Amino acid sequence: MRSIFSTPSSRRKHCLAGHRGAQGGFTLVELAVVLAVIGLIIGAVAIGKDVQRNAEYTKIKNKFIDQWEQAYNQYYQRTGVVVGDSQISPRIMVNGAAYVAADGNPTSGGDMAALVPVGGEPPPVCAHNPEPGVMRVDTPFDIANNNLRLHMTRVGIRMPPGRAEGQEDLYVYTDTNGSPQEVQVCFQWNRPTTAAGAGNVMVISGLTPDLARMLDQMIDGKPDAREGRFRLQGIENVTANAPGVEWSANNTFGRGATTTTATGAGNTRDEEQVITLTAIYKMNQ
Repeated sequence: MRSIFSTPSSRRKHCLAGHRGAQGGFTLVELAVVLAVIGLIIGAVAIGKDVQRNAEYTKIKNKFIDQWEQAYNQYYQRTGVVVGDSQISPRIMVNGAAYVAADGNPTSGGDMAALVPVGGEPPPVCAHNPEPGVMRVDTPFDIANNNLRLHMTRVGIRMPPGRAEGQEDLYVYTDTNGSPQEVQVCFQWNRPTTAAGAGNVMVISGLTPDLARMLDQMIDGKPDAREGRFRLQGIENVTANAPGVEWSANNTFGRGATTTTATGAGNTRDEEQVITLTAIYKMNQ
């Protein structure tokens, strides 16, 4: 058998050239496949973040908001009155035991807008002092005498886990900028003519605009800031069957923004905390 070293010089050069050609770079097809895979990975990461955020928002509703509504209803089932109301002379008000009716006036029923003056409502019931500007300003707040956690533990109601033991009324999450945000729940009675509706409500603060809209969609079936059980605090339903109202901001605005709209554009800075809104959730009792 003839060795390769015994072949003519031209044949040896041809073999070596072919060998070097086999060691070349990627073809255009291979490069296209690699770029397509990289694009799919990047797209999957972006979609994964949205899926994760939606799952977190759903968890806030199912494991926090809904469970606080159930705790409120359980309090009514066990005591016959809403949170903080008097079992001897119920007023059908959250913290009704702290409401003092004027002489000769009924303690509940009748024209409550006339019987209960602005500033005469019973104080809200919270477990922690709310952020300034969250609760109504017409009623002084006294955490020592209107403690939500004490009301619940006295009748043996298990509260949602919340943030931690002793902080069941709080829930921490991250906004779209990666900054920490904190949801807080309180309960209060709104007098008739109150913007966002009268009666017993859960006040939910610390909601970013996209979280507020998603909760509204899940609770009422549409993200309308003034219709349904879940609404924006302070917005009045002045006209029956009027067109809906959008929630008053979006995630481009940061905390401290003074002028916001649902379709406007804020600073869109990643280092900002996203602006938060306060919602009113109407209770059935």
